[in-house]
Amino acid sequence: MFAYETHSTRHADLIREAAAERLARAARTTRKARRAARRSGGDAPEGRVSTDRDGFARAA
Repeated sequence: MFAYETHSTRHADLIREAAAERLARAARTTRKARRAARRSGGDAPEGRVSTDRDGFARAA
């Protein structure tokens, strides 16, 4: 009986550890994807352009 309890405890530990590693890997890939998206800028050759139209006054 002791061997079975040890086995089931170890099995549960391994499952928890694998789930934690999967979660960490998902967080790393998400972080890398966000960083890459920020750096690439998509199709914009320059920096971010503001859509605020009130920034300039009309010409006289």
